[in-house]
Amino acid sequence: MNVSLTSELDSWVHQKVKGGFYNSASEVVRESLRLLKEREQQKEILFASLKSELCLGIKQIETGHSEEFTGKTLSQIKSSGRKKLSK
Repeated sequence: MNVSLTSELDSWVHQKVKGGFYNSASEVVRESLRLLKEREQQKEILFASLKSELCLGIKQIETGHSEEFTGKTLSQIKSSGRKKLSK
């Protein structure tokens, strides 16, 4: 596999190797890809969680288990939060 990097990234990779933390440019790239893969997996987990919460919210609305969000609702939420913070 051949990978082309911008001059900025190429410099960064070489600095990492020169700094002694990595033995080769390949190690830097492998670690970078491992971290990217991990980040993508975390995004997928977050997306699934958000999707689940949205589905739950839609179901609650459809079954009448919701109320209109108004200025009064916001004031009640703020008041409740302030009380919790003051304890």
